[in-house]
Amino acid sequence: MIRNVFGSLIALLGAAAAVWSPFRAWYDGRHGSEIRIEDLFNGITTDRAAVMGSLFLPMLFATLITLLGILLRSRLLVAFSGVLVLGFTILWMVRQGLAAGSLTAGGNGLGIGVANALGGGILLLIGAATMSGRRHRHYGSPSPHPIDTAAPVEPTEPTWPAPPETPPEPPLEDTRTATWTPPEHRPTPERPD
Repeated sequence: MIRNVFGSLIALLGAAAAVWSPFRAWYDGRHGSEIRIEDLFNGITTDRAAVMGSLFLPMLFATLITLLGILLRSRLLVAFSGVLVLGFTILWMVRQGLAAGSLTAGGNGLGIGVANALGGGILLLIGAATMSGRRHRHYGSPSPHPIDTAAPVEPTEPTWPAPPETPPEPPLEDTRTATWTPPEHRPTPERPD
């Protein structure tokens, strides 16, 4: 349970960094919210995009998948959102490098938005790896502690020594049918002198 909490917090930090990244400078002062999604597939242009048609949309989608993964405690969904964020960020970097001829960092190059997106994607993957997920219990499947179905083994020889045989006790007299004898008429045992 603790792993799920820590993994969820790390994933939330990664999702927040990813969804915030389009509102920061990505390259040469241009924000990710100004880069069209079509530019990732057709080549980078200087055309401006609406917010919902920019890099914000895949980051928002990845954040929603992250929230769903946290609610369902699904490591797979959280990891998928991390791969989605990293995939779109790296695809943009490849397209920008092709359009500009090279990529540089800082100044007129890669901005803090790219670092936020890459860091957010990595945090999402770390969060998914940290989460323990949930235990699936399927009806009809074997239990986690299987019952031993092997036939019992009969011992051939005892492992401890057998107790010594003792003679049986003599049967007791039945006193219910005996007659009463006064003490003076009872035989007395002989005393050795």
